[in-house]
Amino acid sequence: MSTRVTLFGIPNCDTVKKARNWLTEHGIDYQFHDFKKQGVPTERLPHWMAAVGWEKLLNRQGTSWRKLDEATKAGAVDESSAAAVMQEHASTIKRPVVEWADGQVTVGFKPEDWQDRAD
Repeated sequence: MSTRVTLFGIPNCDTVKKARNWLTEHGIDYQFHDFKKQGVPTERLPHWMAAVGWEKLLNRQGTSWRKLDEATKAGAVDESSAAAVMQEHASTIKRPVVEWADGQVTVGFKPEDWQDRAD
């Protein structure tokens, strides 16, 4: 396990931008994994789902989800089918996904939830 923080997301996502700025401002060294350029890491997706649950990881509120055809949306009913959708449509993953140095995984960005990590 790496001792470095890895932030997964899409560079033009406003929430990812805020999260990256927060990490930089708090002096936390991190690596950025760009879903658009590097894809969704197949080997990490099951780990994220185990850590936070597939229901939380699959962003059903976003524009990318709303643009999917109804059959694809209706087919995301369990971990396996949701993983297939997230693998094919990286933008349906709630962002950012962060793998922290202590091994924890978080999804989304709220400064108040991250504050303890900066102290």
